[in-house]
This record gives sequence, structure tokens and C-alpha cells, in this order.
Amino acid sequence: MTNASSSDNGMALTSGELDAYLARIGVGRPVSLDVDGLSRLHRAHLMAFTWEALDAFMGWPSSTAPAAAFAKMVEGRRGGWCYEMNGLFGAALAGLGFCVTRLCGGVDREMMGDIAIGNHLTLRVDLDRPYLAEVGLGDGIVEPVPLVVGPISQRGFDFSIQPTEGGWLRFKNHANGLAHSFDFRSDYSDEAAIATTLGWLTQDPGSPFTNALAILRHNADGYVALKNDCLRHVTAAGFDERRITSADHLAETFRTVFDLDIPGPGRVWEKIQAVGCDQAA
Repeated sequence: MTNASSSDNGMALTSGELDAYLARIGVGRPVSLDVDGLSRLHRAHLMAFTWEALDAFMGWPSSTAPAAAFAKMVEGRRGGWCYEMNGLFGAALAGLGFCVTRLCGGVDREMMGDIAIGNHLTLRVDLDRPYLAEVGLGDGIVEPVPLVVGPISQRGFDFSIQPTEGGWLRFKNHANGLAHSFDFRSDYSDEAAIATTLGWLTQDPGSPFTNALAILRHNADGYVALKNDCLRHVTAAGFDERRITSADHLAETFRTVFDLDIPGPGRVWEKIQAVGCDQAA
């Protein structure tokens, strides 16, 4: 097991990149290097960027490098998935002077076993105590939480961090979450495992992301999620659904609901039709 901080690995945004990033999320300098500053950035990041796994679904190139995430998300007006969302956020935090460590996790390891390790990147930020900063799960927390075992409640959604075997911790998502949980260790970084799993997630026919379109964006009281042709609005009180009915409807949804500039939305619609229009989980 290795420990890798963003600053130790050259994964910090430069001053110019930080200015562009902060402008993108609507936060001005100076940012305080405390839990209030971290919370402000965490929430702003999630409200500005859409979580999306479109590259894996369409077979487009993808990377775990924060520089690639910056180009895609800040300059390209796209969103990203865990490697990109948490990767960019961690690089921004490191550039601002926070002590941040990239942690290797496993979504749904409780069901899949150790093969899941590497399919998620999460962040530890050390302030007065360690905090879990997590903007990459999609429908999880909107503010960082102390990295301690116990229940978590935000905006009426219930989460928890629980101990599990072998010294691992398990973040349990809320009841309607697309991912049920992810496991991590507070001192475990493994960039090689992450890079290997990226290849499987983006290229293997058995990957859940190559067989279903998944996009999600937070709003004031919850989030809106698209799985293939099913658009779901979720709050702590419940959810409602409606269907995407055409390529034009999909393009409008990308633009107006998710604030995404997606090339060739017609090709995305064709792929959705090819894989079958599934009900959202």
C-alpha cells in the first residue's frame, strides 16, 4: 500500500489554471484553508459540474490525469466521472494549498469483492482532522465530512461510514443512490490499480458504463439523473421520472438540464437505442 498526495505527484493546478477553475465554479479568491473553505469549494464544484460517464458509453478516450480533466471540464464545458471529478477537485485543492491525498477505492466492493478495488478515486483532506472529500460518486454527499465512522445526513439524505473487514471503511450511499457503497482505506493509494481499472471500465463489454448511459447533476434540493432514456428527478422525499423520446429531446436535455456541450448527440441517441432503453435503477 502506498500513500500519494496530489502535491507530491505533480497533480496540482497552476495559478492560471486555478483562476480558470474558480471562475468555472463561481468561487473567488482568497479561499480559506479550513473546513469552511473546503466545504464552499466542495459544494460549488458539485453545483457547477455534471457527473457523466459519456466517454465510456461512447468509446471515447478517457484519462485519470487531472490535466486531462481540466482540459475537458474547465476548458471544454464537459462533466466527468469519479476519476475526473475527484481528480480535478483534488488538483485544485492541492494548488490552493490544502493537504490532499488521492485514495484508491472500490464501488460496490461489498458485492463484487476485491476485483472492484481501483474502480473509484476518492480524496482525504487533512485539516484539523482528516476529512472525506467526495465529489465523484455522483449522487453522494455535497459537502465534505469528517473521516470517522458514523451516520451522515445532508439535505435529508442519509449516508454513513462503516468499518468493514481488513481495515477497510465503507461509505454507504442513500437509499435511492445509483451506487450502493464504496470501500476505501484512509491510507491507501494505488494509481496502478486505478489505471488498470480505467481500461476495463471504458473498454470491456462487461463494464456497466459501456452498456448504459449515466449522467447526473446536483441542484438545490437533490439531483437529476439520466440513465439511457429515463430522466429521474430525486429529492429526499422521493423521485419522479420521464422519458427522453428523440435525439432532439436528448440534445435539449444535455443543454438545458445538464449544461453539457456534447458533440454528436444524435450518435448518443443511436447508441441508447442499440443497447436498449432500460429503467433507471
